[in-house]
Amino acid sequence: MFVIGTAGHVDHGKSALVRALTGIDPDRLQEEKDRGMTIDLGFAWLKLPGGEEVSIVDVPGHEHFIKNMLAGVGGIDLAMLVVAADEGVMPQTREHLAILDLLGVKRGILVITKSDLADEEWLDLVSAEVEELASTTCLAGSPLVRCSATTMDGLNDLLRTIEDALSETPAKRDLSRPRLPIDRVFTVSGFGTVVTGTLIDGTFRAGQEVEVLPAIVGGNLTTLSARVRGLQTHRSKVDTAHPGTRTAVNLGGLDPEQLHRGQVVTAPGWLTPTVAVDVRLRALDSLSRALRHNLNVSFHSLAADTMAQLRLLEADTLKAGEEAWAQLRLREPLPLVNGDRFIIRDSNDTLGGGVIVDSHAKRHIRKRPALLDDLNRRLSGDPADLLFAAILAAEPCELAAAVNNTELSPAAAGEALETLVQAGRVVVLGAERGRIVYTASGYEAVRARMTEAITSFLKEHPLRAGMAKEELRSRLGVTPRIFTLLLDAGAASGDLEDKGASVATADWRPELSPAQRAKADAYVSTLRAEPYSPPTGVSLDPELLAFLADEGVVVEAGDVVFDAAAYREMVEKVTELLQRQDTVTLAQVRDLLGTSRRYVQALLERMDDDRITVRRGDERVLRNPGGPTV
Repeated sequence: MFVIGTAGHVDHGKSALVRALTGIDPDRLQEEKDRGMTIDLGFAWLKLPGGEEVSIVDVPGHEHFIKNMLAGVGGIDLAMLVVAADEGVMPQTREHLAILDLLGVKRGILVITKSDLADEEWLDLVSAEVEELASTTCLAGSPLVRCSATTMDGLNDLLRTIEDALSETPAKRDLSRPRLPIDRVFTVSGFGTVVTGTLIDGTFRAGQEVEVLPAIVGGNLTTLSARVRGLQTHRSKVDTAHPGTRTAVNLGGLDPEQLHRGQVVTAPGWLTPTVAVDVRLRALDSLSRALRHNLNVSFHSLAADTMAQLRLLEADTLKAGEEAWAQLRLREPLPLVNGDRFIIRDSNDTLGGGVIVDSHAKRHIRKRPALLDDLNRRLSGDPADLLFAAILAAEPCELAAAVNNTELSPAAAGEALETLVQAGRVVVLGAERGRIVYTASGYEAVRARMTEAITSFLKEHPLRAGMAKEELRSRLGVTPRIFTLLLDAGAASGDLEDKGASVATADWRPELSPAQRAKADAYVSTLRAEPYSPPTGVSLDPELLAFLADEGVVVEAGDVVFDAAAYREMVEKVTELLQRQDTVTLAQVRDLLGTSRRYVQALLERMDDDRITVRRGDERVLRNPGGPTV
């Protein structure tokens, strides 16, 4: 299904044309009817001669309601630029056409309305004026139709022209990430909260769990969870709404007061509001002054708007008709994705617009060639470059998150990833679901940091079997999941050796000097002399003690150190006792081993740490009765 949008100057007959074509009055507000002027968005639909239904969004033409006009034209497939025959091209004709051009609307029809109010010669002059105006815009070469909503002349020609234009229009893409920018919120008696908008990028189904964002609750940015209780298209109930459809969504679990125009209904978990976007910006040809760096503007994309600061990345000014890279820092967070089109305005005029290439931009140092080269690659449209740029901007990141920051379908993203992997430009870690991706250089950098951190640690602690994993993860500053994948990759490549609680480089083997070996042997001998009550006043260098523990020669239990063989003997005796009587007390173990309370307490706490026993009050029980011990 396709969406048609009207555009044009106030009182040029847009709403009357929609009524004549559809039989539906798009002016739904009483104020609109009283004033005879469209103020907000209106909606209707019609059936083309071939039987296909299409939606129509009727926009206000008055300059005071440009903001409302912008909320309606973001998702249209075909624009009807409406010009009244008795007036010809007027200021909002030019501004609306400029907006369509900046938004990249690829198909349109030039409609001369009120043809019954002008003679043939005047109609020819107005037609020529409109075609000339469109000749340098996205509507260049568009068909022109003359008609009258009063006499109905030309309406059949217009319908056929609409059908011909849409027959050449590709269907809306399905990226499996549905977005419904809200343009209306209302309540239906017996059903509850309903929102409407043009569904893009994916499909909604009745019963589906969704979220609405952004939302502010208690002063904090959050999302609202809801369920799709029902769907309608053109007032007909449907089970599934497809991309490109004007859709009404009955949201369960939300009140109308929580919702407003500009929010987005979407599938949970993938879309995050942003406060900074990198864009390719074109200044309007008609600007009377250049755009300047740090200019405050109003920002409009799809149905949303907010104030923003314009940061020019290439120069200090942007003259009329010029294009450049820029960043817009938004006053309020908006849910945007790469590829979304936008418009910027001041209080009176449209200034320019373009396309978002990085929806979660970082603050940049301006005028850097490397930055501009990266932005140009993002704009190239090559799927591999688009995906690479998204990975580079957020690495390390989940592959799904990187794909969501591109305009690629799942199939195109898969092909792009394969291209990048084969070319050695990216590294993928993990299994199919939740894969983590790095750029090749980013992965090599983190591998080098891992190796350097481990090597430096082992140089300072030459008797350690390895570096504690948690300490290494902390130094790298990555999540536990990414850290595990990095370790797995390092072990698979043979660079690292996983030693349980620690990790070392593959070639690392701690060795004692003869003097250290003598000290170690003497120390172990003292432990074995009284194995269940080893002396605690005998000191040993902490590094040497850690080496003996890593080698399994001794077992540390708080401030007590046991010979490893003695520890295993005591554990076996305690375990056998527990298997006979289910629970033991500290006193019972003391009597069993013939040692003092201090050593028994250290032993039992170590057994708890080793997950052999569990303390319950003053007693211990086996954690896994009948299972292995140590």
